[in-house]
Amino acid sequence: MATTSNSWAHTAQMPHHFSSSSSSSSSSSSPLYKGFPKRSISLNRKRTTTIQSALQSPSVLHFPKQPYHQQVVAKEVCSNSKPKTATTTQQPPHWNFLQRAASTALDMLEGALVSRESQSPLPKTADPLVQIAGNFAPVPEQPVSHALPVSGTIPSCISGVYVRNGANPLHEPVAGHHFFDGDGMVHAISINDGAASYACRFTETQRLVQEREIGRPVFPKAIGELHGHSGIARLALFYARGALGLLDPSQGIGVANAGLVYFNDRLLAMSEDDMPYQVRITPPGDLETVGRYDFDSQLESTMIAHPKVDPVTGHLHTLSYDVVKKPYLKYFQFSADGKKSPDVEIPLAAPTMMHDFAITENFVVIPDQQVVFKLQEMITGGSPVIYDKNKKSRFGILSKNANNADDIIWVESPDTFCFHLWNAWEEPESDEVVVIGSCMTPPDSIFNECDESLKSVLSEIRLNLKTGESTRRPIISEEVDHVNLEAGMVNRNLLGRKTRYAYLAIAEPWPKVSGFAKVDLFTGEVKKHIYGDRKFGGEPFFLPSSPSGEEDEGYILSYVHNEKTWKSELQIVNAMSLKVEATVTLPSRVPYGFHGTFIDSKHLENQA
Repeated sequence: MATTSNSWAHTAQMPHHFSSSSSSSSSSSSPLYKGFPKRSISLNRKRTTTIQSALQSPSVLHFPKQPYHQQVVAKEVCSNSKPKTATTTQQPPHWNFLQRAASTALDMLEGALVSRESQSPLPKTADPLVQIAGNFAPVPEQPVSHALPVSGTIPSCISGVYVRNGANPLHEPVAGHHFFDGDGMVHAISINDGAASYACRFTETQRLVQEREIGRPVFPKAIGELHGHSGIARLALFYARGALGLLDPSQGIGVANAGLVYFNDRLLAMSEDDMPYQVRITPPGDLETVGRYDFDSQLESTMIAHPKVDPVTGHLHTLSYDVVKKPYLKYFQFSADGKKSPDVEIPLAAPTMMHDFAITENFVVIPDQQVVFKLQEMITGGSPVIYDKNKKSRFGILSKNANNADDIIWVESPDTFCFHLWNAWEEPESDEVVVIGSCMTPPDSIFNECDESLKSVLSEIRLNLKTGESTRRPIISEEVDHVNLEAGMVNRNLLGRKTRYAYLAIAEPWPKVSGFAKVDLFTGEVKKHIYGDRKFGGEPFFLPSSPSGEEDEGYILSYVHNEKTWKSELQIVNAMSLKVEATVTLPSRVPYGFHGTFIDSKHLENQA
């Protein structure tokens, strides 16, 4: 994107719910480096105000050089440079003459669309200046760096690889962009005998491979671009390119940027818009993409980014949702050796945002909430992801081994929206299923611009299977110590069973993470670990020190970024005392990201 300075460092006004009194210096005082493909369509918008944002501190919008074949140029900040105009794609050599002509024509249409879009400001939830500024901006791939500096002592029980996923766009966006839209990149820290190495690589999705060959983004971005009439036009351009053989959407359109799970000797990277991708960890600690993984041709649909592995049975339980046609939702599971069960179609009247769910010892707990997909809203100029206030939120409780949904029990839980569910368990003495989740308001604030500040309240939701009634209460007394808690986990050795502790990111100033909280789910007591002045992190990952130890006996792993020095590190914190045991200094910046997992060295020996 360019303005009179031809720079994404130019600033814009932030909405209230992104603003923070603790924001850092504005982008205009910061260095800017931009490396991105030469052949690119850029969206030029007039900017006259200043971003004051927790997202920008400072703003380094970094589209790095990639080790690929296309030409890459670095753009320097220049106050008198002219805005860029739309240019054509990089035309792969296998295209024939007609395809090249068609590509040029479609590029011209897209250029006209970009020019028209540039006349109106983007919503803040789709503005790259907001969504991927500061340490939300992408980084280049990094080969393995060994013998990293370690402060303190890494506990001897930690041996394996900590991997974390995140959104890292390969190309500069040509239009709207939401943080969730970026290409998947996995960051890996290998730890062995107290020594650590680091690498990060793109997950080579079919989407990334094709866009890398073409030289710019051509697949639609589900959140950032598909709004109103221009969203419909972008879909039409996408399908036209597919019909003409300029791209192949049949091999998957997902970004694999959200979840990671190690199952059946495979590390799987996921986003709910596609099948998983298998990523292999090499002996030196590097990463390589094996490919799109369909569980030996058993999987024919997408999978959500948060499958659950039962710690007792070893089975993987998951959901798949469709936003276009019925069945809108399916449940299935895989045995420990990777054999898939038949799909169980869950009856829903309309497609629902289904980012997460929960399991208990005997049940799966399925949220059917008020954030839904209504593609027809695009016809009237709106977003296809909306908050439906007329819908009643509810939870479905279904046997893990159900063959159909005939016996599903639906329990209403009014005005409940949990983007993530941390755990659930059964309490047979009261005929209840207890669900622990962070209830978010406004429910659609992540996807649609609104004036109300986002609030995420850690809550206990009780679902009575006999009466069909529910109760909900905040676990932490809001009068004493309200804090936004999002992203985190319980001890995964106890997933689906009653747990006392949860380890959750302190999402303040939203959307940054200033530390994490250890919450006693029984008493509401909160103990905090704060990273420090202008240090921010992400999801805290709890790693038990032994399978049979106390529930909170283990360590918290978290990537932390220092916005003063612009350096990143891995912190290893004792989960009992919340004292830092060790800090690993990383060789390059690690952007704020999403979810991760840890793979023990013994399990890596059997990696497929």
